[in-house]
Amino acid sequence: MILLKIFVVPFLAVCGYAVEITVASSGGNVTVMLGYGAMEEEINHAGDGGLYAELIRNRAFQGSDLYPSSLDAWEAVNGAELALQSLADPLSLALPYSMNVKGNSSVIGFKNSGYWGIDVQAQTYTGSFWARGSYNGSFTAALETSAGDTLISVEIDSESVSDAWVQHNFTLTPTSPASDTDNVFSITFNAAEADGGALDFNLISLFPPTYSDRPNGMRKDLMEALAVYGTKFLRFPGGNNLEGETVGDRWIWNNTIGPLTSRPGRASTWDYEETDGLGLVEYMEWCDDLGIEPILAVWSGLALDETVVSESEIDIYVQEALDELEFLTGSVDTEYGALRAQYGHPDPWTIRYVEVGNEDYLNGGLDSYISYRFSAFYDAITEKYPEISIIASTIEMTLPGNANGDYHMYDTPDAFVEAFNQWDQYSNEHHYLLGELAATEYNGADVSQMYPWWSGSVGEAVYLLGAERNADKIIGATYAPLMCNIDSYQWTPNFIAYDADTAATAPSTSYYVYQLFNQHIITNTLPANSSTGFGPLYYVAGLDNSTDERIFKAAVYNSTGDVPIGLTFEGVDEGTTAQLTVRTAPEATSANEVGGANVVSTNTTTLTAGSGGMFSFSLPNLSVAVLVTSSSTA
Repeated sequence: MILLKIFVVPFLAVCGYAVEITVASSGGNVTVMLGYGAMEEEINHAGDGGLYAELIRNRAFQGSDLYPSSLDAWEAVNGAELALQSLADPLSLALPYSMNVKGNSSVIGFKNSGYWGIDVQAQTYTGSFWARGSYNGSFTAALETSAGDTLISVEIDSESVSDAWVQHNFTLTPTSPASDTDNVFSITFNAAEADGGALDFNLISLFPPTYSDRPNGMRKDLMEALAVYGTKFLRFPGGNNLEGETVGDRWIWNNTIGPLTSRPGRASTWDYEETDGLGLVEYMEWCDDLGIEPILAVWSGLALDETVVSESEIDIYVQEALDELEFLTGSVDTEYGALRAQYGHPDPWTIRYVEVGNEDYLNGGLDSYISYRFSAFYDAITEKYPEISIIASTIEMTLPGNANGDYHMYDTPDAFVEAFNQWDQYSNEHHYLLGELAATEYNGADVSQMYPWWSGSVGEAVYLLGAERNADKIIGATYAPLMCNIDSYQWTPNFIAYDADTAATAPSTSYYVYQLFNQHIITNTLPANSSTGFGPLYYVAGLDNSTDERIFKAAVYNSTGDVPIGLTFEGVDEGTTAQLTVRTAPEATSANEVGGANVVSTNTTTLTAGSGGMFSFSLPNLSVAVLVTSSSTA
C-alpha cells in the first residue's frame, strides 16, 4: 500500500480535563430525516452481474452504436463455429441478435465465463435458453471448472423446431461447492441430429437462489449486506445511469419492464451495454423486500453529451415521468396501472419522493434547468400528485414552493470536517437530500483510493453529524456509489465491493460508520452545550421518542490522544445505564478489501450514570461512537 500524508491540518490538543457536554431535555427540532440510504448507480457492473443475480454475461448479445453486439464472454466447445447474427425472424424486436452454433463433430456447444467467474455452491440454480432449429436430440447444460471438469450437469429434451424460437428450462443442483470461482457454464448438443448441424441460441440465463426467492432477482449476499446496513431509502435508477450519454441512451422506464425478451438494454454511461434485467419493477421489489423508501429519479431533459431538450419539446419527457408514476401508483383502472397488474403487481406502490434529473448543474445544464426544465416537471407532477415531494438535482437555484434540493460532495476527509456546520447556514423552509457523499482523495494528495479508508470514513462521519444536527432540513444521506465489481470497474471508491465469490464481499469502512449511525435514528434533536465547542470531538444529541431513549453520536478527528467526555442528559438520573458502541480501525489508511478481514473493530460497553447523571468515558482519535441510554431515563 502506498502511504501518503493523511493529515494536513494541525493536530488539535486535548486538555487534561474532560469535555463536559450537557444535553437539554427539550427545545430541539423534530426531524424529517429518513436516515441513511443507498444510491443505486449501475456502474462497475453493479446492475448486470452484480446486485442483479444473473450469472451469464452477455446473455442476449445486446448492443448499440456505442457498444456493438459481440460474442464477448462466449467460447466454442469441441470446435464449434460461433457466429453472431441478425435474423429476419429474431427472438424479439428488442433482442435482434443471436448466436449460431455449428459444427462437424457430433457433440458441440459453447461456454460462458460469467462475470469473471461463477460461484458454484451446493444449491439449486435455475436456468433457461431459447433455441431455434430442427433438433430431436437433447441438450446438456453444465457447470464446469475452467479446466473442463464437470461439477454438475443435466440433460434437457429438445423442443426446438425449425421455424420458431422455443424456451427450454432446467435446474442444476450441485451437491458440493466448487473449490473456487474459476468456473464456466456450458451447453452442448449433438450436431449430427440438428438440421444442417447448426442451431440458433439467445437469452441464455442462469440464476442462483435470489434474495426473497424473487424470479429475475437480486444476489443474496449483497442484499443481505444492505439489510444489515439498515438501508432506509433507495434513490434509483442512479445518477449518470439515469442521464445517458445521449438522449437516446437515457434510462427509459418502459424499456425496463415486462418479459426479458422485451427489454432491449442500452449503452450505459460506464463503458458497457446494460441488459436492463434490473428494471423498474425489480427496483420496487428491492424496496419492498428491504422495507425501504423509494426515491424515484426521472429524466430531466439533459444528457451527458450536453444535449439539452428544448422548451418546446420538454413536455414529451414530462409525460414520460407522469406515465411512469401512473404505472407505479395508479389503480388498475388506469392504462399504466393495468399494465403493472399484468406484470404481477395489482396493488399500487407508494411514491413520496421524486427527484428531477441528476446533477443538472453540470454539463451545461443549469441555465435551462432553472429557466424551464425543472419547473415543467415540478408543476406537472405537483398538480397531479400533490402528495409527492419533488427534489431538484441541485441546490444552486431558488427552490419554488415546497421543492427540495439534492447536494453531492466528493472530496478529502479534511473538507468533510471543515463542512461540519454547512447546514447550520440553511433555513428549514426547504429540505435537502445528501444524495451522493464520499471521501475520494487523501488530504493534500490528488490520488484516488481503491477502497474507502478509515480516516476518510471518519471525516464523512463528522459531516454526517453536522447533517443530523440539522435533521429538520435533511431528507436523508447516502454514500455513493453503492457497488463495485473489482474485476471491472471505472470508479473508486465504493460503498460495497465484491467479485464472483459471494464469500469475499467487502462492506467498506464507510459502511460500518453509516451502519452505526443508522441503527439509532434520532427523532428529535436536542440542544447540547459543551465546555470546548466542536473539534476534535464532533457530536449530535437527541432522543428516540418511540422508546424514550437518549442518543449521543460522536466522532473524533485529529486529536493527539484520547478525548475524555463527561456527558449528562437533563432528566437522566444517577444509576441510569447506557450502551456505548465505539468503532475504530488499526490505521488511518486501513481499508476493507474483497476477500480480506474486516478492519473495523466494534467495542460495546455498558455505562452507568454517576453523580448528577453523568456518563464518563473517553474516545480515541479517529473513532466513531453512539451512546444510547436505557428507556427508563427518569
